[in-house]
Amino acid sequence: MRGIVTDIMRFSLKDGPGIRTTVFLKGCNMVCKWCHNPETLSINPQILNYPERCIGCFNCARACKHGSIVIEGYGAASRLAFYTEKCIDCGACADVCYTGARVMSGKEMTVDEVMAEVSQDVNYYRNSGGGVTVSGGEATVQPEFTLAILESCKKSGISTAIETNMLADWRVFEQLIPALDLVMLDVKLFDSDAHRKWTGVGNGRILENVKKMSACLPIIVRTPVIPDVNDTAGEIGKIASFVKGLDNVEYYELLLYNPLGESKYQALGMKNRFSGRKPQTGEEKRLLTEAAQACGKAVRVM
Repeated sequence: MRGIVTDIMRFSLKDGPGIRTTVFLKGCNMVCKWCHNPETLSINPQILNYPERCIGCFNCARACKHGSIVIEGYGAASRLAFYTEKCIDCGACADVCYTGARVMSGKEMTVDEVMAEVSQDVNYYRNSGGGVTVSGGEATVQPEFTLAILESCKKSGISTAIETNMLADWRVFEQLIPALDLVMLDVKLFDSDAHRKWTGVGNGRILENVKKMSACLPIIVRTPVIPDVNDTAGEIGKIASFVKGLDNVEYYELLLYNPLGESKYQALGMKNRFSGRKPQTGEEKRLLTEAAQACGKAVRVM
């Protein structure tokens, strides 16, 4: 069993209880306009380009066999020229770029290779109440691979969780449930039309799946709070009212806007419509927290 992995982050403290290892898979079934991990939207491996890190060693051009990166000029006038239309994202340039000017996002891995990494920290999981979280992108875009990782973790006595947008067909979640201890799920917007505007899909199936999941497993409900999208007490209050009717909610979490993905948009050559926006602070944060407390559950703000 093989899948496409974006990253494996050890000692994570934000993707569930305790000390965790988060396995980020590539591919998503939404296109959230504010996504702070745009390199995970496509399931295909991609090259991220950070020209400010380049020291002009020309190793990338020598490694490229497809004419995407070439050396133009001679001697001191030599420079790199990029022909992105010829790039097949093979990763050869990234393999020889030791400064990180060319970075490969997405690596094919087997379940055994993933487990070899996550199993290194078993004692930390057990001592802290942590475990392994499969995230994305969207974990359910690679359902067989996700299930295989979760089942392998279970066999190794490692607690499991996923982070999901709950958009997949319910039958996908039914297959995952026996291998899960916790589900961290997003409710991004309550109005379906607004949800479609900002993510590319409506939320009817999502809300139904959330109700079903809350009857099966402990859940953490999360809302990424995005400027001019859902950062009002009214919108958060609607979601909180929905959360109030759910079972098995560990807590409701507001994830304040994270601008850290801006450089990734530039590296991918993508437009970022939220460039320059800042996380909510002060009075905004207080009002959003008060609105969230209408859920009648514990509330956390990150």
